[in-house]
Formats: sequence, C-alpha cells, structure tokens
Amino acid sequence: MWGGSKLSSSGRRFLGGLRAGFRSTQADSSRLTTSAAIYKRSSFFISSSTPGHIKDGKILANLRVYPKNQLSWILQVKPWVFNENRIMWSKSYSMTFACLNWMKNYRLPWTRPYSTSRTTVDSSEVKTFLALAHRWWDEQGVYAPLHSMNDLRVPFIRDNLLKTVANHQPGKPLSGMKILDVGCGGGLLTEPLGRLGASVIGIDPVDENIKTAQHHKSFDPVLDERIEYRTCSLEEIVQDTAEMFDAVVASEVVEHVIDLETFIQCCFQVLKPNGSLFITTINKTQLSYALGIVFSEQIAGIVPKGTHTWEKFVSPEKLESILESNGLSVQTVVGMLYNPFSGYWHWSENTSLNYAAHALKSSLQEHPAPAEFALKGETEELQAEASTNSGVQEELKK
Repeated sequence: MWGGSKLSSSGRRFLGGLRAGFRSTQADSSRLTTSAAIYKRSSFFISSSTPGHIKDGKILANLRVYPKNQLSWILQVKPWVFNENRIMWSKSYSMTFACLNWMKNYRLPWTRPYSTSRTTVDSSEVKTFLALAHRWWDEQGVYAPLHSMNDLRVPFIRDNLLKTVANHQPGKPLSGMKILDVGCGGGLLTEPLGRLGASVIGIDPVDENIKTAQHHKSFDPVLDERIEYRTCSLEEIVQDTAEMFDAVVASEVVEHVIDLETFIQCCFQVLKPNGSLFITTINKTQLSYALGIVFSEQIAGIVPKGTHTWEKFVSPEKLESILESNGLSVQTVVGMLYNPFSGYWHWSENTSLNYAAHALKSSLQEHPAPAEFALKGETEELQAEASTNSGVQEELKK
C-alpha cells in the first residue's frame, strides 16, 4: 500500500531517468544544430555519391557538392542515435511525453471512478439463489446456519462500530449510522442492524430475494422506516452513493463474486473516511473443501448442492492483501466454527474454515492520492526542459 505523499525510490529513479534522457537529447541536438549551421555558412555545399559520416554528432548522411548559386543544398539525414542510449530522438521525445501524460492522468485504484461496464455478479450464482428465495426465513431450513451466525456477526459489527463513536443511545447504539448490507438476501442480517438503530440499505441482484426481504420487514413499522431494499449490484450504485456509508457489510458474499478486486474497490468508494468494512467468508483450504462442500453439500445436505465453488474461496492472507492494496487497513481477523449437530457458531483462533474480518478505510490525510500532485511538479520541470528542444525541430524542418 502507498504510504505518504512522497514518491517511492523506484518512482524517483524512473523520473530521474526521464530527466537524463531529456538532457542527453538537448546536448546531442545542440551539436546537431551547430553542425547544420556550419554547412549552411559554407561557400559551397558538401555532398558526394559516397556516403559521408559525422562521427561526433553520430549522423550518417549522403552528401553531394552544389555550387553556392545553385539550388539549396540537400541533406538527407538517416536515422540518428544517441551516444549512450541508442534511441531515436524523435521516438524518445514522443514516448517521453506519452509517459508524462499517463502519469498526469493516472489515478490510484481507490480514487478512480468505477466503470459500471464491469460486474461482480455471477449469473450462475443468481440462478442458485433465485431457486431458494422463498426459504430465507425458515430458521430450520437451508439458511439455518445463517440465522445462527447472527449470534456472532451482529455483536461483531456492533462492538467494532461503537469503538468509533464517543456516545450512543441505550437500546439504539447504532442510531445515526448508515450501513450498506451487500448481498442482503432475505434481510437476515439487515433487520438486526436496523433494530440496533442504524439506517440500513440492503442490496441484492436477485429480485425475488428483495421481494422476500421487503415482505418480511413490512410486519414491523419501525424496521419499515429504517430499512430500504434495492435490487441491484454494488457497482451499480457506486457513483450515486460515494462516501455515504459509515459501514459496509458483506457477510457470506465474497465467495460468490466473480471479481473480488473490483468488489473491494467498490466497497472502498461507498465508505466514508474511516468507515468500516465487515466481511465473513470461507477460507480456501483442503479442510474447507472437505467440510464446506463435500460434507455440508453432498453428504449432510446442510446447504444445497452447488451453493459454493471452492475456487472462489479466499484465504485471510489474500483478502488482507487485496484490502490493504485498495486503501483499507485490516483491524481484525478471527476464526469462526459451526457445529452442525448443535446448530451454533463460536469464535475460534483457527481460521482454516470460516472467518470474519474488519477493515477501516484510510482517512483522507493518509491517502497516497496527493502523489499525483507530487508528480505534477516533476512533470512541469521536465516539460520546461523539453521546451528548449522545440528550436531543434524547427531547424530540422528547414
């Protein structure tokens, strides 16, 4: 992750190389201009059918002799090279400015607006959950483990959010906070967060899931005011909800998306500075395959077959790497274990199966985005040096 507003050592070496290229260009071009001026002041123009060579300027030329009163002399210049870098000057010039323009327009991953042309939604996953949309609130059915998981994940979210506020209302500790529940399904986690006083928006790409969630919350007038449901993906609301939420919750979601990097980038963009991201998911281990897929889906039938794809599971180390590289600082990673016989979850130091993670969005002061402005000063300096070479181009056109 970027740190501070100064350029890294590799960045400084890169810009130093560009500056050296410009200075070398200017020096060699000055010699070229001087040589051309000498030929133009001569009483006759040198040329020959035998190619001549100018060693100091590294110019290869075909020259012929013309009397002074005849047509202007002709200098047919072949491609020339720099003494050290062996790069065609005009090519170096255009490539350098192309690079400068790229650096000027470049924006760090977490500061670039997200393009909605890409999606994180897997259409095959949508079909799987569409078939189960009517079973969300059956506490003894296929979603029983998620109902039981609320005993861990709700306090986990609540307690970490309360660390960021000085005071809170008894009975409604999350009052005044805005939370986005991504992949909310039937609202199993959305409703408990609403009961804690938060204003919650639940989103899900499966329309039938949203209909189930809306129907269930309609029985509680308080929740009906605090909770809003939308049928959409996260990337579809990024631009309209930039830096709107105090917290984003993605519980049992990231193992179903097709582009985790993009998903995390979107989470970052909708969070307020110092906002919290909460994730619960499944580790990518041999044990998670044996218990999470073979046993849970194919043998015990705890969850329907095809619910999970092992290749999409993500390890805590990989998840932390993605979070940190996208401006999110990991605060906590803790293991979760489910007992299929008792139907209860408990915390564990072992993260080889399920785990929960909490990350904070870096504050504005800690963002490396000002490096764009640090590059601006270097770019302007290089452009000033390059402007002195404009006379060389004019001289060559004559």
